[in-house]
Amino acid sequence: MDNVPPPAEELAILDRELARLDARRAQLLARRAWLLTVIRPVAAPPQAAWAHGGRPFAAPPAETSPPNVQNLLLTLSGILLTIAAIAFTLVSWGDMGIGGRSAVLGAVTVAALGAPALLVRRKLTSTAEAVVALGMVLMVLDAYALHTVALPETSGLGYSAAAAAVLAAAWTAYSLVLPRLRTPLPVAAVAAQLPLWLWSLTGSAGAPPMEWALLATAALDVAAAVWLKRDTIRGIALVGAAVTGGGALLLGLGQSVTATGPVTALPPAALLTAAAGVAMFTAWRVPAATVAASVVAGLALIAGVGGVVRAAVAAEAEGWGILTYLLCAVALLGVVRSPLPRRLVPGPVYASAAVQGLAVLAALPLLLVTLAGPLSVLPDIWSGAPSDARASLGADLPTEGLTSAPVVLLVVTGVLVLFSRRPELAAPPAGPAAATAHDHAPDAPLSAARPHPAPGPSTAGPAAGAAPAEEPSGADDRATGTDRPGTAASGQDAPGAGPWGAWRPGTPGDPAAARPSPRDLARGGALALGWAALVVVPPAFGLGYGLAVALHLALTLGMLALAARRSPTSAAIALACGLAGAAGVAVLALATRPATFTVLGTLVAALTVAAVVARTGTAIRSVLACAAAVFTTALLGALAGAAELPPHQAALLILLVPAAVALLAHRLGSHQVTLPLECTGAAAGLLAIALAAGDRPALALVLALCGVITAATALRPERRIAAGATATVLFVLATWVRLAASDVSTPEAYTLPVTIPALAIGVLRRRRDPAASSWPAYGPGLAATLLPSLVAAWGDQHWLRPLLLGVVALAITLVGARLRLQALLVLGGAVLALDALHELAPYVVQVVGALPRWLPPALAGLLLLAVGATYEQRLRDARRLRESLGRMH
Repeated sequence: MDNVPPPAEELAILDRELARLDARRAQLLARRAWLLTVIRPVAAPPQAAWAHGGRPFAAPPAETSPPNVQNLLLTLSGILLTIAAIAFTLVSWGDMGIGGRSAVLGAVTVAALGAPALLVRRKLTSTAEAVVALGMVLMVLDAYALHTVALPETSGLGYSAAAAAVLAAAWTAYSLVLPRLRTPLPVAAVAAQLPLWLWSLTGSAGAPPMEWALLATAALDVAAAVWLKRDTIRGIALVGAAVTGGGALLLGLGQSVTATGPVTALPPAALLTAAAGVAMFTAWRVPAATVAASVVAGLALIAGVGGVVRAAVAAEAEGWGILTYLLCAVALLGVVRSPLPRRLVPGPVYASAAVQGLAVLAALPLLLVTLAGPLSVLPDIWSGAPSDARASLGADLPTEGLTSAPVVLLVVTGVLVLFSRRPELAAPPAGPAAATAHDHAPDAPLSAARPHPAPGPSTAGPAAGAAPAEEPSGADDRATGTDRPGTAASGQDAPGAGPWGAWRPGTPGDPAAARPSPRDLARGGALALGWAALVVVPPAFGLGYGLAVALHLALTLGMLALAARRSPTSAAIALACGLAGAAGVAVLALATRPATFTVLGTLVAALTVAAVVARTGTAIRSVLACAAAVFTTALLGALAGAAELPPHQAALLILLVPAAVALLAHRLGSHQVTLPLECTGAAAGLLAIALAAGDRPALALVLALCGVITAATALRPERRIAAGATATVLFVLATWVRLAASDVSTPEAYTLPVTIPALAIGVLRRRRDPAASSWPAYGPGLAATLLPSLVAAWGDQHWLRPLLLGVVALAITLVGARLRLQALLVLGGAVLALDALHELAPYVVQVVGALPRWLPPALAGLLLLAVGATYEQRLRDARRLRESLGRMH
């Protein structure tokens, strides 16, 4: 049914709707204008003012509010009055008697302190704040005047300490009388930081030491932050506590570290212990500072107790000081089983973890020297076995203090092993209801709480029995995930998981599956630290060279075995340790020839077996296979060195590695290990080329053999394009090097081996795609020979090369014209023209020399006249030529 009205009726309907919309728009605009006037006065722009007959120079809108202007004026007035008071006190003080001076300052101070009461009653709070600020400055000037006039003999530091205390108390009392004023109490809090510190600087009989004065000030600040309710005062107090407490801790730590005996270490230990108590109280009563303050408390306690123990054992065992702090940090982990509120436990645990991490870092230099030190014997390989393990490192190591490094690493290893055995690391994640049950009691003892893992050095936790940080406000607890069986655990790669799929212990698509569990991290960290502890044993205890090599080789084999069989995280860490140990022991074995061949042969066999039997993922198998190829290359290089072969002959021996890799890659096919292994073989081939670079015939042979190996690789369908192109390049380079070695200088001998394959490829491409342009198909191949030959022909004094070049260029031009191929026609014609010009050049020079001198300008003028007269025709000819060339392929 058609419901469309007639045109006249539809036009009337549209007019009514438009009128209704205009009325509604006018109503909304009026409402908007009224709302703008209610919110703020709107100043009409100059154009609107002119349009509506208003004032063209109306005042612009205000950029600041009246309260801001008032505060600025009051601040400036306070600053000016303060400057005037200081100038009066310091400059004009001597122009008045003592009575007049006291009366002036006293009267002004009393007026400045009394006026704010009246101003507050009249609700002029901003003015009262400015006046009271002036009054407080005048009180400081009164104190200065009192010391200058009445107490000139008093110590300046002592008087300043007393004045600061009195002023802080007076301003505090003043703020209590007028609580609406916000300035006095913060200023009093700042002034309260000075009395004890200034008193300690006096050095009088009753003055406290600097560190105790700072600690007492920090304790007072903490008390103020706990019991005062105003946020501004609490912030100032906490900042003051952090500054003064930090200063006390630094002074106490310095005294503890430099103590020479237990007696001298006791006072700083007492200070650090007291500071730990203050910090723990802060963590208990100030939720915002719970974690930071509890960490500081743990560090202070470790430093204090460890300093006493270190001072006691320093005289007996040099270099064991780090171990004392480490043992104190491990002992601090017992706080986990203490009745402390559970939100206070993470801080000491983190402090213990930090100390353990620092102890490990202190032991790492010896590990680095152990692994990299034998590199110093590279210039003198096979020169004889060193006297002991320390002599093989090529570094001046201290005779004492090295034995603590393996002990430190073993202690931390034990901590991580105990942590990895915590049962909650294998528990399934708790649901929201289980987490909420504990969130309502943040201060409950830890024994009543659900256990948590704790962080540790280089891993997720430092010790068994440690609990992680929990938010003071009772945030949701997060239980760690379990070790779920997956593709990595079973040793089978999941379909579609990609080359890194075996690294994920969980199920595909699980976000938590890509992250290793805390248990795996702890086990991996324990594995790495245990390996490091055993590696540094030979230099630490001065073992013999042969025993050091045997121990390092055994550790490397053990790490490689673990890399082939452990969980993905532990396997990755074991692999890294094994490869580092393999490199270190390989360099260490270079001192003697038997050790070199024994170590390298064992490593090649171990890496090969590990790559074959590994069930920990494709990535680890790839690394093991590549490492086997690298150490095989090193073994072949050692054999060449033992046979005293020159480098270019050793290169032929090195080529066995890429050849073997090519055969193995053909056997593996499209396995994910194939590509990394082929890259390693290619690197060995490049090494062989570099070794043969000093001898041209040998270099040509090496390049040709590399081309043969690459051509064999190109037989595989997935490598046909890349390997085929690479083989072609290698064969061409081998040909060029062989020609250069034979002193062949003819450019065609170098260019034709490139041109012929390039033209063959172009023919195949044009046969497959007839619409393809002739430039990419034939242009590179023709240019590779024609252009160098043209350059050589222009410098050739004989007639044979230009004649042959002209014939070839003519043939190419005719073929291009016959087949309508643009590249052949342009390149052939251009070369033919330039070659003909080269042949005619001597005759042209002779003719030009015989002509009179006025003839060339005349000929040039005639030429320009002819071109100008036929300009339009020449343009049409040029367009036709361009169109003809454009229609060619």
